[in-house]
Amino acid sequence: MSTAQIAPTPASPGRRRKGPKTLPRLPLSAFSPPNSGTSERFPLPSSPSTLHPDNVVDAHIVATNDLSQWKQEAGKVLGGRISGIILSLEGKQSSEFEQTITELESHIDIPVVSLLVPFSLESAPPASPPSYLTGSAKLPRSLSTTFVKPTPECVPALTWALENSRVVDIDIRSDLTESDTLWEGFEEFLTTATNDKQTPVVLSNILPPPHNLTLPIIQLMNHPTYRAYQSHIATLSLYPKLYVKFLPPTWNAPTPPTPAPNASFENTDSKEKKEWKRRIKMYLGPVLEAFGYERIIFGSSHSSASNASSSAGDWYEIARESFAELGVEQEAIDAVFSGNAKKVYGPS
Repeated sequence: MSTAQIAPTPASPGRRRKGPKTLPRLPLSAFSPPNSGTSERFPLPSSPSTLHPDNVVDAHIVATNDLSQWKQEAGKVLGGRISGIILSLEGKQSSEFEQTITELESHIDIPVVSLLVPFSLESAPPASPPSYLTGSAKLPRSLSTTFVKPTPECVPALTWALENSRVVDIDIRSDLTESDTLWEGFEEFLTTATNDKQTPVVLSNILPPPHNLTLPIIQLMNHPTYRAYQSHIATLSLYPKLYVKFLPPTWNAPTPPTPAPNASFENTDSKEKKEWKRRIKMYLGPVLEAFGYERIIFGSSHSSASNASSSAGDWYEIARESFAELGVEQEAIDAVFSGNAKKVYGPS
């Protein structure tokens, strides 16, 4: 039997030939950004750790003769950016106002945008503006008060204040999320007193609101008080002349320091600071969404409802980083930490 000659099998069409494969050549334009006429590079967003306001107006400092304690707390980071302050005379009696103002005029070496002079919502309004509301333009005056619960005197007192002040501060000493009755009374009081008034009203102790740090964040997200907070913020944002102050919270705990003690690196946050920022952002987010950054005002002294200690420089870092980590731009940082306070408290 003869052996047949076997013909070579033709190469399979899917089999790769030996040797290097010739790759397609891409044009240089594939590696360049589109020509938008504005930039030749793709800019990266600013890091929250480096996003600072150009300057700062601290809109809530409890007044002392020379502000030495505040200056020490502010340090270089906050103190080096200060372009103006708003001083509160809280804790002073009306009989002390004139002397305190005179001492401040002699000793304060930082531009004062406004003094916050207290008045009571529990008392009948005076027949004419008191003398401590008038005076030299060196220290412009505004009115401030505290709210605990609605009373018959509240509406006429606030109405008088709105008619005799460029702006009125209201420090809320009650947790409005704990009682529907209290919230409804506050809303009715605010609506009645501000009806047809163009004077700005600035609320304190709602950003962030009073809070229990032992409540886990996962529970806070669905907690009735947090849902009430979101609803209240949405309602308050409908008042066009209403602003909120971004102050150290009433959480019965000291503000975590920056940098953290014994930190290996300057930008290393402590566990407590990280936890604070997470909670602050939960409360700050709804306010930013409802009010916009144009109606949020930074201040370094806590509400009079709080007994916790807070360093001005430490709170500035936490407030700034929390706000920046929400993805805002430089314009928003400048507004919250400076521009809004100048607009609301500054001269017309």
